[in-house]
Amino acid sequence: MKPAFALLVLPVVVFAQHQQVIQGVEQRAAHFAAVSRTIWEYAETGYHEDKSSALLQKELQAAGFRVQAGVAEEPTAFVATFGSGKPVIGLMGEFDALPGLSQAARPDRSPVVQGGAGHACGHNLLGAGSALAAVAIKEYMEKNHVAGTLRYYGTPAEEGGAGKVYMIRAGLFRDVDVMMQWHPSSDNSVSSGGALAINTAKFFFRGTASHAALAPERGRSALDAVMLMGNGLEFLREHIPANSRVHYTITNGGAAPNIVPDSAELYLYARNPTLNALNGVWDRILKVANGAAMMTDTTVEIRGLSGSANIVPNDALAPAAQKILEEVGGFRYTAEERHFAEDLQKSLPAEAAGALESTAVVAPFRRPDPNTPSASTDVGDVSWNVPTIGFSGATFVPGVGAHTWQAAACAGMTIGQKGMVVAAKAMASMAQELFAKPQLVADAKADFAKQMQGKAYKSVIPEGAKPPLNYR
Repeated sequence: MKPAFALLVLPVVVFAQHQQVIQGVEQRAAHFAAVSRTIWEYAETGYHEDKSSALLQKELQAAGFRVQAGVAEEPTAFVATFGSGKPVIGLMGEFDALPGLSQAARPDRSPVVQGGAGHACGHNLLGAGSALAAVAIKEYMEKNHVAGTLRYYGTPAEEGGAGKVYMIRAGLFRDVDVMMQWHPSSDNSVSSGGALAINTAKFFFRGTASHAALAPERGRSALDAVMLMGNGLEFLREHIPANSRVHYTITNGGAAPNIVPDSAELYLYARNPTLNALNGVWDRILKVANGAAMMTDTTVEIRGLSGSANIVPNDALAPAAQKILEEVGGFRYTAEERHFAEDLQKSLPAEAAGALESTAVVAPFRRPDPNTPSASTDVGDVSWNVPTIGFSGATFVPGVGAHTWQAAACAGMTIGQKGMVVAAKAMASMAQELFAKPQLVADAKADFAKQMQGKAYKSVIPEGAKPPLNYR
């Protein structure tokens, strides 16, 4: 399905003060739907989103933004700025795809490129939707002589590359008053807080090779160390907070059974709803790794250490965001979209498929429950440094989860694009509120200070580390 303007204009009843910026989004919806589709076709993975980043930069430059490219030693990161002075309001845009999830915009499993990358988290919509909002806000500011600075942050490699962490360290968010973000989802909702803090690393063990039959006593098996580390992690699960997540895979298990492996590697993710609790879990994981090395007379090296924080809530921004999203409202499927959705839901477990009518409503605001399943994002690191509020748009057919071929299919057609427009309208209206109401900005900063009492942001990524440009 190709973008069609008639399908993207979402008639809603909004308060008069937001009508102008809402209309600005609607007028450009079809164009940025096409931008999102082009990025969907590029399907570039983290730190290699060259064409996707260049396209978004081109769009923002054409709209009158000043663009600074290649920031924070990340070739595809950029900052686009309009205006000057306070307040400084920012929007985040992502544009990286996931490996191995190439998919056509069809309701059945149909890779475009076998084994290729695909936008199974909808970041093609995320980057384009934030740009759509930014352009609408900028034109509203011009027409109404609104003072302040608007920024679009092009943030690469969200999927495991921690791109925003390096941008934070480069000081790019230092003077921002409020950040906004959104993410593709299966519902329309406000997100304040949540997500799981995550640490990731590869544990590389080095031993001594030997003939496994003739002289096994001479060998020191790195694979034994990996296996013992895995066993230790399974015993550890009982003695860490129950809402933690620890998952791993063996990425190197040796060359052949008759050779004592002199190298082996375990790739591990650890998560917890709070950064402080995760740090405690991580300390114990390191002890397990070192213990495995000691038991096998091998050595262990930690490679590719990375991580992201949980998202800090903001109790001042959340009610304002919820009110705005309820004004914007959702959308309904056309007959063609309904047919697509019904076919797609056949690939889901029966209990997972949601009501198709849910895209027309806005979910009531709920504080994140730290004991419910969640994912991780480097948006969390931004939220530990700047008051942050988020939205979700119903870009996925109800019941579809992110990081699936079904999500990639939705992200490439009008269902995803309609959800993107909902999010763009909400962000544009929220920005208008922030520029117009200094007290809301002040309240957001006061609540941020309250949320951060007794906490200190510290990324697990070593100081001085460079962005892992080839982590994929």
